[in-house]
Amino acid sequence: MLQSFIVIDELKEKRSATSSELTSSGGWQVAEGPPFLPEETLKDLGFRVYAGTSMREISFNMPKIDAVLLVVSPDQVAPWRTRLHTLRSLPLFWWCDSQTFPSNECKIDHGIDGLLGPSMSALEIHCALLLGVNHYFQRTEWHQEREQLLSKLEERKWVDQAKRILCEIKKISEAEAYDFLRKQAMNERKRLVDVATSIVKVYQLLQDQNQGGRKR
Repeated sequence: MLQSFIVIDELKEKRSATSSELTSSGGWQVAEGPPFLPEETLKDLGFRVYAGTSMREISFNMPKIDAVLLVVSPDQVAPWRTRLHTLRSLPLFWWCDSQTFPSNECKIDHGIDGLLGPSMSALEIHCALLLGVNHYFQRTEWHQEREQLLSKLEERKWVDQAKRILCEIKKISEAEAYDFLRKQAMNERKRLVDVATSIVKVYQLLQDQNQGGRKR
């Protein structure tokens, strides 16, 4: 359940300046009263809101928050996402208005979990947050599964290399090589992949030494 946000608003000063120009120009006015501000919108909905644009401010507030709202131009979404991920993984929302999304040509970053905007009602914002949090957990789960799969493939590569080396040196079958690795891992109380990695690295080191000796 989301209770607190940090709002990273790079366009706050620009928005305020634009609003002042429109309301004092004698021409048209967007709306009566103050402009829609992301921080105020979230506060009105009962969320605790922290603000920051420097990594020092953000790092200080990170333990207190449940989600991030970016109020930045489209080309700044990915850099901010990368910087924030080094601190903590959190649901990431993007504030979409005429300043952050000036045209229909820009692409939305794949790491964004949801969009919020000034024209949304309270119900629409709550629904967007709910869907966004669900998307975040699904995305995180998929990322973890992907990392696990890549790790298993990497482990399989080391084991296969070790088996080929053992087959070559000991003149045994692949099944016998695998049994050797498994027994060695049990005897040394290590993971199978750790034993396999050691064999491959020692073998490669000996190969390099032999090649260096022949060159001399």
